Amino acid sequence: MAEQVTYAYAVLRDATGLASALTEVEGVARAPVRLVTAGTGAEELAAAVSPVPAPDFQESALRRHLEDLEWLEAVARAHHTVIEVLAAHTTVLPLRLATVYLDDERVRAMLRQDAVVFSQALDRLSGHLEWGVKIYVEAPSDTAVPDAAGVPDGAEGLSPGRAYLRTRRAQRHSMDERYEAARQAAERVEAIGRAVAAGHARHRVQQGELAASAGENVVNDAYLVARGTAEDFRKQILDAAEGLSGIRIEVTGPWAPYSFAAPEREENPAPDRAP
Repeated sequence: MAEQVTYAYAVLRDATGLASALTEVEGVARAPVRLVTAGTGAEELAAAVSPVPAPDFQESALRRHLEDLEWLEAVARAHHTVIEVLAAHTTVLPLRLATVYLDDERVRAMLRQDAVVFSQALDRLSGHLEWGVKIYVEAPSDTAVPDAAGVPDGAEGLSPGRAYLRTRRAQRHSMDERYEAARQAAERVEAIGRAVAAGHARHRVQQGELAASAGENVVNDAYLVARGTAEDFRKQILDAAEGLSGIRIEVTGPWAPYSFAAPEREENPAPDRAP
């Protein structure tokens, strides 16, 4: 088996200044990044690639690495850094994290095989970037639940048990109102997306460690927006929360169009399973 394999970041069309910009970028495993072109007959398609150690990207080793959060974070950070540099110069189709090929010639074969699909996708995404839209339901400011011995304000004359139940009902009612506000905000956001965006992708809501912001994430979507309308889109989305209490809308971006890249090919040769 070869000592190194080829890690592919994205498919793109070459652009002025891109090769020079890549000389300043470290890829996965701190490797240099270069372009591999498809050759004649593939509309000058290229892929951004790096050489990486083959043992780290064998199927069995990769399964172990994907459970190593430190390793995974380093790979993901380098992967996305390369793609963001590419996206500053040209339209890109980001590839899945840890996409590897036996060698550069396999990358060229992939580009030639799917040249029509890649070219159509690049045409569709040209001049567009991805924006993330998240909606959060915020917890009421006073979430304290009295214990059986406490009596909340305004509950004079009630037994501790009844006071507790009344407080819980009030809290549930407040949260119900916030979820309803979030539903209305989501409808407004989707209407804006239909009018302004060229594409819409729905993702799983973030939970646990992924939900870094305060509040419950109830919408986690992505929109494909033309560069010229991006600022108007952002303003309209943020205005969608007007008049609605207990919710928050966050807009992130712009990003390379991760959510709108061409579908992944079923065959993605791993270095220890060469066809």
